[in-house]
Amino acid sequence: MLNPKIYSLLQVYQCGSFMAAAKKLSITQPAVSHHIKALEEELHVLIFDRRGGKVVLTREGEEVIKCAKKMLGLYQNLQQDLRDSKKLISHLTVGVTHTAESNPIAEALASYGAQNDQVMIKMITGTIKKLYSMLKTYEIDLAIVEGRIADPSIRYLLMDTDYLALAVSVNHPFAGREMVTLSELKKERMILRLPNSGTRNLFTAHLESNNMSLSEFNVILELDNIATIKDLIRRDLGVSILPRSVCLDELKKKKLVVLPVENLSMVREINLAYQSDFTQTDMLRDIVRSYRETLRHYR
Repeated sequence: MLNPKIYSLLQVYQCGSFMAAAKKLSITQPAVSHHIKALEEELHVLIFDRRGGKVVLTREGEEVIKCAKKMLGLYQNLQQDLRDSKKLISHLTVGVTHTAESNPIAEALASYGAQNDQVMIKMITGTIKKLYSMLKTYEIDLAIVEGRIADPSIRYLLMDTDYLALAVSVNHPFAGREMVTLSELKKERMILRLPNSGTRNLFTAHLESNNMSLSEFNVILELDNIATIKDLIRRDLGVSILPRSVCLDELKKKKLVVLPVENLSMVREINLAYQSDFTQTDMLRDIVRSYRETLRHYR
């Protein structure tokens, strides 16, 4: 069983107060305070700064919390594995970015689950930064992300190669073109992802490589929901830079048109990321195979 002090620590961190943590854990506030004090004495660090009536995580406390999350994730995985071994069922938690959520990955995971009754899949969404954090603390088993980071504890399996393109409605003057220029794009009403998205950052980086800035373009709206962006494009309310993979269904049904922008080769990988100690590598290859088979339906 995981040490009760770890539960108290994480609840104080999540709730922001000793009293709220005690209520959540159904124990007394002195008991929570004792747990935190005992941890601080064991580790010889100050985890929370309690000055001014506020509970603030210290720099050392951030490292303790990170480790505590990993311990909890491992313990929960152990509990699940033991339950699964009795039922001959595997639970798999997959984290995906908002971009990946909009491409055929959900369909591919559903198809894989339908073909493997002994596997139960949970899919959650988040930013790349959040997904990597959850992967490191074992809150998720796998992450489907764009690109890679330099981390020796994370391994990757290439699923696909994607690229960003200009998405316009089928009635737009650009719809019959093979390519547009940056000068032409400057005159368009643009609907973009939020600044913290990988899609937005990749577009901005390529503009900068061409000695241009996003401020030179007519951005009328920023939002994070890709389905909403595509709906607004279909209604001729603007154009957008989107991964081609999120437009596959609309392309097949001729509801959108995507085309490259001159001098912008915005190519990136779609990868399956996992911890180096993940042992079910056959499952990884099967998921990639299911994804690639799903893509064939859109071509």
